[in-house]
Amino acid sequence: MDDFPEGFVFGAATSSYQIEGAVDADGRGESIWDQFSHTPGKTDEGATGDVAVDHYRRYREDIELLARAGLDAYRFSISWPRVYPRGWGSINRAGLDFYDRLVDLLLERNIAPWACLFHWDLPRRVQSLGGWSTRDTVGRFSDFSLTVAERLADRVRFWMPVNEPSIFAILGHLVGLHAPGIRDLDQCVAAAHHLNLGTAAAADALRSVRNDLEIGNALALNWIEPTSDSGSDVDAAARRDAFMNRAFLDPLFKGSYPEEVEELFRPWILDDDLDRMSGRLDFIGVNYYTRLRVAARKGAKLLDTTMTPVDRQAEVTAMGWEVCPQGLTLQLKRLHEELAHVPLYITENGAAFDDEPGPDGRVDDPRRIDFIQRHLASCQEALEAGVDLRGYFVWSLLDNFEWAEGYSKRFGIVRVDYDTLERTPKASYDWLRGLVH
Repeated sequence: MDDFPEGFVFGAATSSYQIEGAVDADGRGESIWDQFSHTPGKTDEGATGDVAVDHYRRYREDIELLARAGLDAYRFSISWPRVYPRGWGSINRAGLDFYDRLVDLLLERNIAPWACLFHWDLPRRVQSLGGWSTRDTVGRFSDFSLTVAERLADRVRFWMPVNEPSIFAILGHLVGLHAPGIRDLDQCVAAAHHLNLGTAAAADALRSVRNDLEIGNALALNWIEPTSDSGSDVDAAARRDAFMNRAFLDPLFKGSYPEEVEELFRPWILDDDLDRMSGRLDFIGVNYYTRLRVAARKGAKLLDTTMTPVDRQAEVTAMGWEVCPQGLTLQLKRLHEELAHVPLYITENGAAFDDEPGPDGRVDDPRRIDFIQRHLASCQEALEAGVDLRGYFVWSLLDNFEWAEGYSKRFGIVRVDYDTLERTPKASYDWLRGLVH
């Protein structure tokens, strides 16, 4: 802790569909991930979030784990279909009550609540009307944000309207590997633009309730670089970076889309959209996991680039992602240089490894400890370079439902036995507790 500035936040992060379970409890509606995960072939071994790790019923135990670790903050997401079962219309008071109890208990344990309003579990009924590919969803999201703010903003200061809009747009609407399972470039770009608009609309809704909130998105900002110094590879990396990273930064902080992808977005932009999006956020949440290396493809179209496979000699996680702490330093420095007025937080960083408990039930996970330690060293390097970095959230507090990977990948610093739902802190949990105490 001596190496980090006073007030630097250490926390842990989760998301509603990945941990809550209780999908049919207390009036919750159906989400696109309920539908997607129950579709054969969409997730590993047909896994669903029906139970997940039952956080909805075990939240007291999980908050106690946060408190025992000495963490300053907890980043969680609010399930839209738990609050609005259809996505609009009648409010489900029982759903809001759950988050009310969660926030109160966090504050009792001196843990700051950081709330995310959309972590991918869109109400199924909203998707049936076009989902984020349609502009109407922006208004519905604004209404949902206002409803949540009216209940919680008196006690929750830090908010993130959307988690990783790039991943939701691309994997959900272009690649089809995530819900809603669409494979269409036009719908992907439309969803991306409306997610940006939705972010701004949610920020306005939040501030209409309380004007001293701190609001920022949690963006997937992996470091992207060319595989060579050739002009074609450099251009290819710039196009990929523009589509995956800057298309979700520039509109909200510069009032424009990157020139590399502006043509793609133009059909969806109305006259005042860019003005409506710009200048609404107070900080950038950086979700960082790895480096992506890009090469040009002969005769390539705008987004047609080649992702170079990870070098066989490189260290990788169980997800097959290269361990590249220096990419985090580079990304933080770039953000600082290009957007020097905006504070930064690491809102997700962590790794999946094939953890196995020993005979005593303890999980020794030295590779995860090394991963976190090296990325915190990258944070320190960025701080020494003058970057305004204010906090770090580990992903994740708990092993959980890892989207299309089901339960096959474990990111948690706390192991969950998926049969009994017993929680067991891993060695990484104890290491982190020793760091922050």
